[in-house]
Amino acid sequence: MDDEAEAGAVHGAGGEAEEPPAELLGDELLESLMDTNLYSMGAFFSDQHPELVDEVIEWSEAIERDGLRGYADDHDLTVEECFKTLLTGLAVRYYKAVAA
Repeated sequence: MDDEAEAGAVHGAGGEAEEPPAELLGDELLESLMDTNLYSMGAFFSDQHPELVDEVIEWSEAIERDGLRGYADDHDLTVEECFKTLLTGLAVRYYKAVAA
């Protein structure tokens, strides 16, 4: 099997490779995006703590803006605590974007 066939290309009557329909690629992509640890983490947090979703997103955005060390120093937190908050916020944003 050639590289194009292995990559999922569809061959037309002339033997040239054709791309699968865009909607099929979109569906497959979304399914693959849902099969990740980041998606699962965001889904779990959103289901278990729906009242904190907006807040954790705000915190993670502030950490992105200020940096891990800067945010930790300004809020009397450890860098590890800030990293976990950043990752949780990113996971929730990822989950919301994919699930929407």
